[in-house]
Amino acid sequence: MYQQYFGLEQNPFNVTADPNFLFFSRRHQEAFSQLLYGIKERKGFLAITGEIGTGKTTLCRALLNSLGENTKTALILNPSLSKLELLQTILQDFGISWQNNSTLSLLNILYKFLLKQLSLGNNVVLIIDEAQNLRMHLLEQIRLLSNLETEKEKLLQIVLVGQPQLRQKLERPSLRQLRQRIIVRYHILGLDQDEIAGYIKHRLNVAGSNGRIKFTEQALDEIYRYTQGTPRLINIVCDKALLAGYVYQNKIIDQEMLKECIQELEGNTN
Repeated sequence: MYQQYFGLEQNPFNVTADPNFLFFSRRHQEAFSQLLYGIKERKGFLAITGEIGTGKTTLCRALLNSLGENTKTALILNPSLSKLELLQTILQDFGISWQNNSTLSLLNILYKFLLKQLSLGNNVVLIIDEAQNLRMHLLEQIRLLSNLETEKEKLLQIVLVGQPQLRQKLERPSLRQLRQRIIVRYHILGLDQDEIAGYIKHRLNVAGSNGRIKFTEQALDEIYRYTQGTPRLINIVCDKALLAGYVYQNKIIDQEMLKECIQELEGNTN
């Protein structure tokens, strides 16, 4: 509704995981670098955690886009599967066909695929999003996948991505063997207060802003107080603020406008 008024080519504050809009805060840059290191060095197991809305999925999609042709990837978005369904989904995402649906057969097919990729000089990465929802028997299945290796190389790099509950789940004594195999771990926090302005400016620029949209310093402070630096919440409140700017025909977003938007989001309209 407000895009034409502000001269934008697209909505700058969608909450979808679009890697084109990824803003590399200090913590997101650190997480990205750790993931790249773990994958390129064939470390096997990696784990990235963070609160809801901190940009984990967006970071993973950006990672997938940056790995290049010599890295084959699979992304599992819904881990609520059976053991057989998990293997089938992995093979499907790697573009592997099969006929026999037995677990042993699917594992053999995957192992042959991994060996072939190694012979071609390729790396293979499996990313499992929302991994905190993995049931215990699936986590054990995933641990067994890490056994697909040669004497010198990990054939499959597995990235577990999830909310803080994933860290809690991995601390269970029954998952000790899996926990010990996770070489790279990183927990993503929200943006620092001094990163809020850069985040908003970045998303506006990607959306085609001509620089005329301004958020006052007081408005930025209000955004941080409300969101505590959580990117998804920043998007929601900024989207609301631009709609308010359109309604009031004002391209300067000030503190009072932000307070009004936050009240509406919280259902306090009286």
